[in-house]
Amino acid sequence: MADDLTYAAAGVSLDAADAVVERLKGAVRSTVRPGVIDAHGGFAGLLALNGLGYEDPVLVAGTDGVGTKLELHREAGSLHAAGIDCVAMCVNDILCVGAEPLLFLDYVSIGALDPDMVDAIVAGVAEGCRQAGCALIGGEMSEHPDLMAPGEFDPVGFAVGIVDRSAILPQRVAAGDRIIGFESPGLRSNGYSLARRALLDRAGRDLDAPAWSGAHHSLGDELLRPSAIYAPAMA
Repeated sequence: MADDLTYAAAGVSLDAADAVVERLKGAVRSTVRPGVIDAHGGFAGLLALNGLGYEDPVLVAGTDGVGTKLELHREAGSLHAAGIDCVAMCVNDILCVGAEPLLFLDYVSIGALDPDMVDAIVAGVAEGCRQAGCALIGGEMSEHPDLMAPGEFDPVGFAVGIVDRSAILPQRVAAGDRIIGFESPGLRSNGYSLARRALLDRAGRDLDAPAWSGAHHSLGDELLRPSAIYAPAMA
């Protein structure tokens, strides 16, 4: 009976967890930005605010996930794009109040810990962080063998930014200001419950078929475009 009282017997692989942590170090290092303090493997990420050039700094926080677009990512195996989407959904929210993205934390829950899967997801998270100019300073992965099937995963994120109190939007917006629109490739990660219902359930479209008549890419490719990250355009 005692042999059954192990993490492995309960469906949790500590060896896989150690392998994932080792593989993710490079992705984390690739996102380092000014202010990051090396915590040497501690349980929390650190970032100093002094020297960032803000007179009356206000921290701005946002959290989000990929939404039902995740169902398409799972089906297509587009794990890297799912990681980018996770960052985009959080970072773009804090941009709406004029914040500069500083740091990002990710949380990946997974049915059975597969180092290749987690590596691909977090590589996408790191790519999103590099696009946004924020540091991936920590995260968590959790194996849920009784709640999720092998191959199932769900990445969510948490972003923190900074803005001077006098620059918080929309307080400076006034009549006569110009409105500038940013192009969005694809649907980002919003509205996929409706898009899936309209295109797949009702219209019976095939993800492998052309996105539209004459298109040189598939409907799946179109729906799985990673969400745009607008931080560089707003810097």
